[in-house]
Amino acid sequence: MTLLLVALVVLGVNLLPAFGPPTWTILVYAKLRWGINPVALVAVGAGASLVGRYLLGQSAARLAHRLPARYRRNLEALHQRLTHVEGGTFGLVALYTWAPIPSAQLFMAGGLLELPLERLALWFGLGRVIIYGIYVAGATVAASTFKSLLHSLWGSPWAIVLQAIFLIALTVLPLISWRARPAEPAGEVD
Repeated sequence: MTLLLVALVVLGVNLLPAFGPPTWTILVYAKLRWGINPVALVAVGAGASLVGRYLLGQSAARLAHRLPARYRRNLEALHQRLTHVEGGTFGLVALYTWAPIPSAQLFMAGGLLELPLERLALWFGLGRVIIYGIYVAGATVAASTFKSLLHSLWGSPWAIVLQAIFLIALTVLPLISWRARPAEPAGEVD
């Protein structure tokens, strides 16, 4: 029953577009508070996180079609740049898998840009299994240290500022004209 509660909390937090606590803090708290099997905890946490972020990205994709035409054109131009650049797809996968930045805005941007959310979510889930495993294992070894760390990180001013910066970046994303500009004609040399 406790594991189901953890799954629902993690799912709910990962449906938030911003200002939710990092999932690893929820998992570490659950491990410290209820002594849940770490393997089951990591599997449930990564699965619920993956589903939540995927649904968040899908919601953003549905909203993209409601944006003004100019914003949609800007997003399409950025989509072309990201998907047609050599190594661009690998870079996106690496970003979604290992980035130590809030993933909510990454998935919202992925939805707005109509990126392959299924593939990105799969890699995200794999990365989260590893990352959550490290945190939960560390919590098992050093319970008292993590309790004070959780209290200092949860709602810290820096975490709030970082979330606000990513929300602003997400808001500005469709406003930028991402289409390639034609090259300026070279001036005559005397």
